[in-house]
Amino acid sequence: MNRTFPLYDLHWQEFEKLVIMICDKILGMGTMNFSKGSDGGRDAKFEGKANKYPCAQTPWEGKFIIQAKHTEKPTAKCSDNDFKTILKQEVEKLKKLIENNEVDYYLLFTNRSLSANINYKLENLLTNNVNIKSAIISNERIQLWLQEYPDICKRLNLDNLLLPLQFYDNDIKAIVIAFSKIKENLSEEIGKQQVNLTHIELTKKNEMNNLSKEYFDFIKSNSMLYFEQIKEFLGSPKNRQLKQDYDNTVSDLQEQIIIKREEYEKFEELIAFIYKYILERNFDELKNMRKLLRVFLHYMYFNCDIGKSENVSTG
Repeated sequence: MNRTFPLYDLHWQEFEKLVIMICDKILGMGTMNFSKGSDGGRDAKFEGKANKYPCAQTPWEGKFIIQAKHTEKPTAKCSDNDFKTILKQEVEKLKKLIENNEVDYYLLFTNRSLSANINYKLENLLTNNVNIKSAIISNERIQLWLQEYPDICKRLNLDNLLLPLQFYDNDIKAIVIAFSKIKENLSEEIGKQQVNLTHIELTKKNEMNNLSKEYFDFIKSNSMLYFEQIKEFLGSPKNRQLKQDYDNTVSDLQEQIIIKREEYEKFEELIAFIYKYILERNFDELKNMRKLLRVFLHYMYFNCDIGKSENVSTG
């Protein structure tokens, strides 16, 4: 299934990096980005024969100027008046580059949407004013390249943009770290207890959430030993603030899960995504507590704090 990345959620510098990495693929590894500051109408350049632009059969060859124009507006289009103003400004910068014999081809990347009709008009505007081959590469084309080059998505962690929820991950990080420091001091008897499943209607909960038997067996073998300790930990009066942080986190998660649940086939895929999201954003602090992070997410599910539940009791 193809995924559409909300590129408007990127910082403009992240979008520029994305553009450079795409150019490394379609033009060549010789693509050079410029340092911060006044760019003079260019974010990057490439000189030589393109790998596969506009196609592998007849690639362009010469001096390329690459420009990235990012917007944080989800509904932005290239037909918007502000983008036309941007183009006019770029035309003036291009004229100076042409006078200095610095450009043969001009590529403008944007995360705005672009219809075929508007694309033809805008590219003509560029070509007629600067008399060089130009192209406006919009969100639609960029999305196709991201499907073609999944390594770019991985290197830039673009999957984080697809997380169907946003929450304050510092709270769960603080909870896991605090629990890791004192879990050995909690009641040893509690730590040795196995949770009694005989009165828990978790089979129904698993069916409602489409959580597989294999994954639930993994929860039981990997995490369940800690559940009573976590319950004692969160119930301790001295951890009142951490309990509040926990409640806020599960409230945020549950709301977003309800809204966007259909984007994930199985519930364990969602759990794994949340785990990866938190770990990548807090790797230095949590790299030695990876198991405990997963345990807490399993506890949230088991305790009916996240996911669907209907008359399900955890005993």
